[in-house]
Amino acid sequence: MLTINPLGALALQAAQAVAGAQHYPAGALYLVATPIGNLADITLRALHLLQQVDAVACEDTRHSGALLRAYGIERPLLALHQHNEREAAAAVVARLQAGERIAYVSDAGTPGISDPGARLCQAVASAGLRCVPLPGASSLTALLSVAGWVGPEAAPGFAFVGFLPAKGAAREQALRRLAQQPQACVLLEAPHRLPALARELAALGPRRLTVGRELTKQFEEVATLPCAELPAWLDAKAQRLRGEFALLLHPPEAAAPAGPDSGPEAEALRVLDLLLPELPLKTAVRLCAEISGAPRNALYAAALQRQPR
Repeated sequence: MLTINPLGALALQAAQAVAGAQHYPAGALYLVATPIGNLADITLRALHLLQQVDAVACEDTRHSGALLRAYGIERPLLALHQHNEREAAAAVVARLQAGERIAYVSDAGTPGISDPGARLCQAVASAGLRCVPLPGASSLTALLSVAGWVGPEAAPGFAFVGFLPAKGAAREQALRRLAQQPQACVLLEAPHRLPALARELAALGPRRLTVGRELTKQFEEVATLPCAELPAWLDAKAQRLRGEFALLLHPPEAAAPAGPDSGPEAEALRVLDLLLPELPLKTAVRLCAEISGAPRNALYAAALQRQPR
């Protein structure tokens, strides 16, 4: 028998009072945002809808089952994740065509944003059926709201990058695009890969970065600092390599007036000095040339002069 938390029961009553009179058409897929860490961030509309659907498709049945139980909701669960999304989507479409209401939730946040759900929505729309969004928690919007970033007039808005490729040429190309991007960029990263990303972003020097760690949770941290300082910031506290991360790379600041130690050549050498301790010499030179536009031969000569004798 399902045990209902008294506070969960109160939340369901409030959900019924607020959202119960609204229309929830049959034969529709409902994309439901769920908390990214703080259980209280579920919306009343989401709670009411999750009680009405015939089944809940979810990224991880164990994770979503725990969320539903916390609020005293019991519904059949269907596994739909990145490894079976195409096949599972066909089963969901068949159930929608039979007139059922199906909800889809990812493990945290809004489905389809660096989470499964996009292919499912595509399959549902291709079948002429309706997808209904129930907005709510998202690490993307949570970070943007507190980062204090201002885009330049020439490049307003932001770019959502998500997770970078894990390695190889694809990752190098993605990092090069980041360096050249005039807009703010939002990235996501797993804790075990964050030190490597920190070293790579450090090459951007004074460009500002806002780090959101464990957003909405008890040990939430939000810090804005120059990219060059990110490795030291991570090393300052061991717990900073735990939890989930979202990062906002701020737009490049307008260039300052040229001085004796400024200009393209000085900037290229500064980037080279950041890359050399972290990468093999040839790789550092190649990446520096791609980031700065400086001649590779000149950078190679400068790199050799910086080698210990």
